[in-house]
Amino acid sequence: MTRTAAIATLQPAGEPTGTRPSVAAPRRSPLTLRRLRLASGLVLFAYVLTHLINHTLGNVSLAAMEDGLDVVTALWLNPLGLALLYGALSLHILLGLQALYASRFFRLRAGEILQLGSGLLIPPLLVSHIAGTRIAFATERLDKGYAQELYAFWVAAPMLGAMQAAMLVVAWVHGCAGLYYWLRLKPGFGRAAPALLALAVLVPVVALLGFAQGGRAIRALAQDPAWRAVALQPIHVGLPDQVARLADIRDRMLLIYAGLVAAVIVARGVRTLAEIKRGTVRLSYPDGRMIRVPRGTSVLEASRRNRIPHASVCGGRGRCSTCRIRVTDGSDGTPPPGRAEGAVLARIAAGPGVRLACQFRPETDLAVVPLLPPQPRIRPTDLLDRAESGEERFIVAMFVDLRGSTRLAEERLPYDTVFIINRFLGAVGEAVRAAGGSTNQFLGDGLLALFGLEGEPEQAARDALRSVDLIGESVAALNHLLAEDLEHILRYGIGVHAGPAIVGEMGDATDARFTALGDTVNVAARLQGLTKRLGCVAVVSEAVYRAARVAPEAVRDIAVDGRSDSVRVSVIGSL
Repeated sequence: MTRTAAIATLQPAGEPTGTRPSVAAPRRSPLTLRRLRLASGLVLFAYVLTHLINHTLGNVSLAAMEDGLDVVTALWLNPLGLALLYGALSLHILLGLQALYASRFFRLRAGEILQLGSGLLIPPLLVSHIAGTRIAFATERLDKGYAQELYAFWVAAPMLGAMQAAMLVVAWVHGCAGLYYWLRLKPGFGRAAPALLALAVLVPVVALLGFAQGGRAIRALAQDPAWRAVALQPIHVGLPDQVARLADIRDRMLLIYAGLVAAVIVARGVRTLAEIKRGTVRLSYPDGRMIRVPRGTSVLEASRRNRIPHASVCGGRGRCSTCRIRVTDGSDGTPPPGRAEGAVLARIAAGPGVRLACQFRPETDLAVVPLLPPQPRIRPTDLLDRAESGEERFIVAMFVDLRGSTRLAEERLPYDTVFIINRFLGAVGEAVRAAGGSTNQFLGDGLLALFGLEGEPEQAARDALRSVDLIGESVAALNHLLAEDLEHILRYGIGVHAGPAIVGEMGDATDARFTALGDTVNVAARLQGLTKRLGCVAVVSEAVYRAARVAPEAVRDIAVDGRSDSVRVSVIGSL
């Protein structure tokens, strides 16, 4: 039974139990600060969006704004909504302060500066609104609606109105920047980007127009003493002592936030003083530059602080090996790699003296040589920082290699050899694309194919399994076509593995391409190499079947170079 047939026998989710292969679900991603920041940010973005939509109703009428407020109140002011909203707000502020402390401001891009700066501005702009609405209702039982708020913003204190408009715009910009950094490499983002940009501009513009229209309506109503007598009753706007208490609460909240920001800044200063107190070390680079940095600074931080180009696709998080260096002088006194660095170095089978620049913090003077080109090039049509930051995502990597190409070259003229290899690569490439994958790199007589750049993990794994059969059919057809010209049929090996990888644009200033790297790609390459020893057509890891939710026909543990743990694989076909 082929992998394609196995996939075809899967039943829909609604079929009776027992008709679907029983395979363990893919491992869930761990909870990280990044995911917490994203989740809390999405809640706050939804809150801001509902308010902006409510403001747009001002373009209809003041009554429409009041009706919309009833819906927003029902959505957010119930116990569950309040817990979700204020929990997300508190968490997002704390994570923002953590980011302020952790960031060393080494080559921050304009978008990152905008996101961090707007995030720090939102809480002080939001405090007055919270004190005048939510706290006023919770502690003073004041029943405020759009009429009272618009009167305060457009008649009593226009400066508050300007602050409210600024807060909404800043919060919206901050949220849109966060969404951009989250979605920029998601499948389909390029196609949706123009529409999303239009919405990002139109929503606040239309909302502010509605806010202004509502304000104009209130200014007209405020000319009527009878309206003011009803709308500005103490139950709505509060007595002088209530207003004073709310102002005091607002001031204390501002002081608390200012204190937290000051504490973070002081902590950063203390960290800097501690680094200076520990002394400095000298780093030498191949071009003759020598720099001094505080002892304990990572090599990647040292390069960025001194504007020395240094590759780092994952941004210095230890999730790739693109920042790796070789220590050429002074390695005797270097501290040993930590667990995270050691794991990456083991996966790439790093030689002596090779370290990760983002994790290696030298304690003595030494000389280093960056091993990868430092300047990835961005095509004009790409998003501006797509390659520099990269993205970690689930992919399925497939290596395909032609067997016996050396013997082929010995038996034939160069032109004939190139012709046959190109026909082989063309047949494999067509099969990969027909299955839904993409040919990413051509490596002499083989290629790297990637699945999952434009789809979900389960579909990517199924496409990869299907492509194994399609490659077999394509190469068999090619062998039949070239039977008169070939002394031996074309044989090949395939290695397939699934998991997280760093994807991004990599290369030098004149030649770069979008590709993937990481343990997933390395294991796929080594599995392909094992097909020779095992005498099989393909070696597919259990991770691929698990992601596809397909039960493999047979699984065995096999040792893979560069990994301490064995890999569970399924062996397909025989040579």
